[in-house]
Amino acid sequence: MRNSTYVKMALNMLLHSKLRSWLTIVGIVIGVGAVVGILSLGDAMEEQVQSRLSEMDLTKIAISPGYTRAMSNMPGHPGGGDSAMDSELTEDDLDALQGIEGIQYIAGEISGSEEVDYAGENATLSITGVDPQIWKYMTTLETQSGRLLEPTDRYVAVIGNDVASGVYGRDIGVNQVITVNGKSVRVIGILTEEGGFGDSNIYMPIDGAVNLIEDAEKGVFDTIMVKAQSEDLVDTVMEDITDKLMVSRHVMREDEMDFSVTASKSMAESVTEMTSSMTLFLGAIAAVSLIVGAVGIANTMFTSVLEKTKEIGTMKAIGAKNRDILMIFVFNSAMVGFVGGIFGVMLGAFISTLFPILGMTMMRSGGDSGISLSLHLMLFGLVLAIVIGIVSGAVPAYRASRLKPVDALRYE
Repeated sequence: MRNSTYVKMALNMLLHSKLRSWLTIVGIVIGVGAVVGILSLGDAMEEQVQSRLSEMDLTKIAISPGYTRAMSNMPGHPGGGDSAMDSELTEDDLDALQGIEGIQYIAGEISGSEEVDYAGENATLSITGVDPQIWKYMTTLETQSGRLLEPTDRYVAVIGNDVASGVYGRDIGVNQVITVNGKSVRVIGILTEEGGFGDSNIYMPIDGAVNLIEDAEKGVFDTIMVKAQSEDLVDTVMEDITDKLMVSRHVMREDEMDFSVTASKSMAESVTEMTSSMTLFLGAIAAVSLIVGAVGIANTMFTSVLEKTKEIGTMKAIGAKNRDILMIFVFNSAMVGFVGGIFGVMLGAFISTLFPILGMTMMRSGGDSGISLSLHLMLFGLVLAIVIGIVSGAVPAYRASRLKPVDALRYE
């Protein structure tokens, strides 16, 4: 028989067993739709993560007091963490790190949350005190209006986009004055919205901030920020920093370390791995639906073989070979998978459109994180459904092809 004959006979079998076939197809549709929808969500998340990582400075290294605070101190996010501050970073630590080969810039920072007044309104906002001499070389933040901090600045501030336009009833503009703990601070710059911590933060020269942030002390830092000369040197610089601080702080063993050294690069790798793992986990859950659909195809095909036993005997009696019977049933099961795959991809596309509506704007608050279904994912869903159909129908098809004509004709 020709392949076109196999297709014609398989299609005829599909059309003449409508209810059973379509119930089986529904199982495939749900399975493929779930897998395609979740994988499209995973693709969108990975794209957002990569987009954010491309905006990060992967040469940055953050040193923070307390060993267990490592994961809560991404560069640009000073403070946080649940563990106690069991040690301090001081000017002595900063001096100990000077001269390490591969360090381009190094500076201490302080941070805290303080009452900030503007236009008769009050809000508690995060303030970060930075070294104005080198901050503009270390940060990736850019100003929407105004300028960044300069070495001669003291009681001035560069504010995040949300602080400028989302906290108070009136927008804050450049050269307007806010009050921090009763002290007037002039706004000299407003940052471009970047969708992260910087949007809701106030940056000040550290000499001015130390007088405004409660509990802050001159010469004591919440974080020491380091910028390596290149991304390739980050690991080496981290090792040198750890060795230097262990010596200067008289730490004899690693399990006695009272500081943490964290690189943007390693944090970025952890986020990427976490995203991939989560997508894989969700995909595995969705695959359970596909297994159920595959069982449904196998069940339908076994039933079809039993129902058509006499027809198989007749076909063999007039010359059909084992291969012909095998191919007819394989084509039939593949056709079930193909039809289920088409509707499954359509369901997956529909599910993908629901994620943004449900507020799942991945990784970038307020960003344009529309989730679209890529062509390769649609093809993957379709091919997956066909393969499942063929695999599920292989055994019933093989059993049908091995029937003896006499036994098949006698079957009741």
